[in-house]
Amino acid sequence: MSKKKQIKRILRIILAIATVISMFFVPWILVRAWLAPLPETVQEQVNEAIGLGFDGIIVYVDQGGKEPTFYASGWKNRENKIPADPHSLFKIASIGKLYDAVAITKLVNDKGLSLDKTLVDFFPELEGRIENAERITLKMMVQHRSGIPNLTDAPDFWTNPPENNKEALERVLDLPAKFEPGEDYEYSNTNYLLLSEIIEKVLGYGKFQYIKEEILIPLGLKNTFGSMHDVNMNDVMSGYYVGIEEDIKTDDYGSMIASAEDVGIFLRALNDGSLFDEGEEAIYSSIYEYGHTGLIPGYQSIAKYHQDIDTVVIQFVNTTNFDGYTWNLSEIVYNRIIRILHKK
Repeated sequence: MSKKKQIKRILRIILAIATVISMFFVPWILVRAWLAPLPETVQEQVNEAIGLGFDGIIVYVDQGGKEPTFYASGWKNRENKIPADPHSLFKIASIGKLYDAVAITKLVNDKGLSLDKTLVDFFPELEGRIENAERITLKMMVQHRSGIPNLTDAPDFWTNPPENNKEALERVLDLPAKFEPGEDYEYSNTNYLLLSEIIEKVLGYGKFQYIKEEILIPLGLKNTFGSMHDVNMNDVMSGYYVGIEEDIKTDDYGSMIASAEDVGIFLRALNDGSLFDEGEEAIYSSIYEYGHTGLIPGYQSIAKYHQDIDTVVIQFVNTTNFDGYTWNLSEIVYNRIIRILHKK
């Protein structure tokens, strides 16, 4: 047997063993996290999260009528032993889609955009390159009902990320549609890449500048940024991927960056309607959701408003993998925090 074949055989055996181990190991972590006695306080739960294998966690809680509270545990930077800081900046990933949806809402209300316009109305060159582009409307893209394949599912996307939007889009051109426009739902980051391009085409300037003018400045948010290139990286919480020792926070997958407090203030304004001008709330409620999650290598986040207890809870965790269990663990921790808040 050749050396090359021996290596392949060994790798297959290792993969098989790892798969068997994961079948037993991962579920028991989740079961243990779920069945553990519920702590009395949010801080105790945040501390317990570190024992589940997370490097660092930040939680922001804004209960109506009370001063917001901040919680943190673990490391902001594992190598330098810098404790987690609840005011650190964080890559919020797909939570940024909420800001995009608000921007689209405001442009529609100002008559600068129509939700019924199609993709080819803005980019005629995409006809034939994106299936059904002449029938895919802006509203379908906002709602992930376009059928356009998800660019982050493209082979090697995370190990060889695109340099820019044009390169990212090229990874899904000429692929078959997932379904007929408007006939189904499938989350696709390609939708929001295209929407960002449309916003900038309509405005004639950068999308984030519009978000800053229409959302951030009115809300007094000074710790929300368009990308990692706009901040001092020492202010950003480090990101870790299970099985990789080094900090991966300088890897650029494209993400807004914000503090938990800024996200929390934005989310409350989104949910109580104070973010909107006349006519905008009705548009927004017809096209998108009022909470979101985010996940990119090294960073996972949950941002939700809980109407029954009038509480916004933001959770940032700086440890991920893509086998799923770190995400499931973060959801368990988040739900336990909500249970603690319900008991108060």
